[in-house]
Amino acid sequence: MDRLTSMKVFAAIARLGSFSAAAEELGISRAMASKHLNYLENSLGARLLNRTTRHLSLTEVGMAYRDRVSTILVDIEDTELAVAQLHSEPRGTLRIMAPPSFGSFHLARAFTTYKEKYPNVMIDLILADRTPDLIEEGLDMAIHVGELNDTSLVARKLASTRRVVCGSPGYLQKNGIPETPADLEHHNCLTFSHRSPFTEWKFMINGTETALHTTGNLKSNVADPLRIAAIEGCGLVQLPTYMIGLDIKSGQLRPVLEKYEPAEFPIYAVYIHRRHLSTKVRTFVDFIYELFQPTPYWDAWISGN
Repeated sequence: MDRLTSMKVFAAIARLGSFSAAAEELGISRAMASKHLNYLENSLGARLLNRTTRHLSLTEVGMAYRDRVSTILVDIEDTELAVAQLHSEPRGTLRIMAPPSFGSFHLARAFTTYKEKYPNVMIDLILADRTPDLIEEGLDMAIHVGELNDTSLVARKLASTRRVVCGSPGYLQKNGIPETPADLEHHNCLTFSHRSPFTEWKFMINGTETALHTTGNLKSNVADPLRIAAIEGCGLVQLPTYMIGLDIKSGQLRPVLEKYEPAEFPIYAVYIHRRHLSTKVRTFVDFIYELFQPTPYWDAWISGN
């Protein structure tokens, strides 16, 4: 027998003063109600009810047990209600890990509008250019750029990003516009100093994706210094458009070698469970998905929007 169910049956019998009334209220047979009571009494090693053919009453132990059971059942009901409210109305802290540039440029922009809709959600944003262990690090979700290798995670594709070579108008005017990837040998290329999906400069050459070794006078372990240096006219960069798309749209950077662009990179929201997904995760993933559809705003310069 299920002890919690037996406690509910006992509480109903004690409140209604009748096996039949309790059974009817709970949608079970009178015989089943009697079995639940017998189970409790046998488990406790004490009689809870004095029963005659015409009357039943609580024993002293029964009255004490009724009071404790009533408190327990109320606590359980309150807990279930609180969980239901938590699941139906987004609230609590949403812990997200994202690549530094994506988190700074795009999630930070999204949070203000999201919190206008869901003011009871607090955001804890961790910026790191690595794949996290969601469980070990206590994260609700993460943003992943590139193909996924961990098949245990649930992933929802949010958008795609292009990889574009670009430089400032001033740099290109001074140093010339490269016509082919081979021309990069004569340009100052600003590159990553650690391995990342964007360490190698890749191009589609004769239908094949080809990686080229580029050199320059500035390297960085994160993208922001490279982007800023390119805007200032230091050299060329190849970066995803979620980092430099708005700079291209504003005219601070100009794309080159577009016909040699490699394949786009997917951008995913990743989390652990699909079933019983918390409302704060579900609503945020839905929100940013809609924000980036049908074409991400960082690629608006492509169509001239």
